[in-house]
Amino acid sequence: MSRLDVLIKELCPNGVEYKALEDVCEYVDYRGKTPQKSDSGIFLVTAKNIRKGYIDYEKSKEYIPVEDYLNVMRRGTAEIGDILVTTEAPCGNVAMVDRINIALAQRVIKYRCLEQLEPRFLLHFLLGNEFQNQLKKASTGGTVKGIKGSKLHKLKVAVPPLEVQREIVHILDNFTFLTAELTAELTAELTARKKQYEFYRDHLLEFKTDIPRVKLKDIATNIYRGSGITREQVTEEGTPCVRYGEIYTTYNIWFDKCVSHTIAENINSPKYFEYGDILFAITGESVEDIAKSTAYVGKEKCLAGGDIVVLKHEQNPKYLSYVLSTYDAQKQKSKGKIKSKVVHSSVPAIEEIEIPLPPLDVQNRLVNVLDNFDAICTDLNIGLPAEIEARQKQYEYYRDTLLTFVESGSTILTDRQNIIRILQYVFGYAPVQLSEIASISRGGNFQKSDFSSDGVPCIHYGQIYTGYGISAEKTITYLSKEASSKAKFAVHNDIIMAVTSENMEDVCKCVAWLGQENVAVGGHTAIIHHNQNAEYLSYYFQTSDFFTQKRKLAHGTKVIEVTPDRLKDIIIPLPSMEEQARIAGILNHFDTLCNDLTSGIPTEIEARNRQYEYYRDKLLTFEEIQE
Repeated sequence: MSRLDVLIKELCPNGVEYKALEDVCEYVDYRGKTPQKSDSGIFLVTAKNIRKGYIDYEKSKEYIPVEDYLNVMRRGTAEIGDILVTTEAPCGNVAMVDRINIALAQRVIKYRCLEQLEPRFLLHFLLGNEFQNQLKKASTGGTVKGIKGSKLHKLKVAVPPLEVQREIVHILDNFTFLTAELTAELTAELTARKKQYEFYRDHLLEFKTDIPRVKLKDIATNIYRGSGITREQVTEEGTPCVRYGEIYTTYNIWFDKCVSHTIAENINSPKYFEYGDILFAITGESVEDIAKSTAYVGKEKCLAGGDIVVLKHEQNPKYLSYVLSTYDAQKQKSKGKIKSKVVHSSVPAIEEIEIPLPPLDVQNRLVNVLDNFDAICTDLNIGLPAEIEARQKQYEYYRDTLLTFVESGSTILTDRQNIIRILQYVFGYAPVQLSEIASISRGGNFQKSDFSSDGVPCIHYGQIYTGYGISAEKTITYLSKEASSKAKFAVHNDIIMAVTSENMEDVCKCVAWLGQENVAVGGHTAIIHHNQNAEYLSYYFQTSDFFTQKRKLAHGTKVIEVTPDRLKDIIIPLPSMEEQARIAGILNHFDTLCNDLTSGIPTEIEARNRQYEYYRDKLLTFEEIQE
């Protein structure tokens, strides 16, 4: 049996008494005129600041002068521990004053508990279903519900013994504390995921490769402003429409349905937008957010409200919207002019925004990647509040169960490797430094005189030039076990590169070691230990692109050298592992054909030579004339 069970059985076995709020609380229903607000003074709490269970002190930082607080508003004030209930817009929200003494505006009633009630017990009870149901029945009005103070004061609250109240408060406060803690943790996680998404988005859209940059006016097939739609002209049905404020508050990168409608016949000079169009909000409250944009990907023809610019084009609409949300684009948008505390942009300003514009197939792949990231963040954005909501429902369940019992007595990559994989998907390859995919070390120190007829498989740097092709599984020489102590070893899939030569063309020739045994490697070599397709890398190290880079890293005159530590800066175009294997397979096939042809031609030539010699000798063999 819990402590609460014991207390109820002991102190109120037959249930509890219910009393009107006015009988157990002092109350103030302020109806005076709200004085002129100021930038400092006493914090003013209005109905819109009061949420279900707490005061949103950050929602609207409004103050009244101190002199008004002292002289005019004395009756309309609340102290820490007082309970506030809203009577209209919204009706029935409840909160406790828990930080500072405050001034009250209209439509907020203050209750101060008398000795029979614990303030936090009253808070939990007023939030509960039982009291809220009473309040709904007593409320009046159509769209906007409200309750008169005289009716609110008459509503009943349970008044169990104070010990029972305190035990219930202890249980329910634990739930609210855990929910608040979870909210803080999950909100931090959501913020971190969003930052990660923004990092990947901006990194992908920086385009350090040779992607052209264009101004929006160069890709626009049309660009124009919308036509004003007032709040009063918004209807529940009719033609779908977007008002500029909704771009800030409702729509993200793209949307396919409008939340608002209007009667098109009532709009002067209506301006429409269709699938693929980009909408810009050109009026806003901050320079940082001005000209926020979104892509419409729905099927219906919709109306654009005033202070909206519509951009028509022939690009991927989601790509444009993503690239227009980057930090670089926002810097360009933020050149708007401030007038009367409102920030404005314009069609000419929008036209001058410059963006990178890859081919459509690249745009499509970028959108695929970014949609996936956005979905992860959206799922997270849905999942975290869902977890918080679940905890809140758990609290509400226990709250209502406990209070009813009293009445009756019975929870998607700032990883460089992730960036590489994304670039490979979008562009087909990622330009990476060799150091990002490999570690590079020097070979050991043995000489040709250390070779043996058997022993440890070994490769001397000179043999890379003369004895091996792209790859090898067996060595042509061995190293005595005594000499192997001087060697360094390469393992399966390593690249073994000769880093000294008499000419620039040959230096850095390499072989991919595909043997299962570890192989001893001598001096003047680099051992490249990596996580890619070894044959692909070996082929790349034969290309003109690599030749251009190694020329810049090489030094020496009679002997050309590229020191292993400088190889780390080599830039390699790196496709996916699957594509590397495909490319290596094709090149291996060509290599085999060439080798077959090289060996086949001499055989054919020799056969033709023999045929020639046969006919030559036959033709040139004459019978001697007998005298």
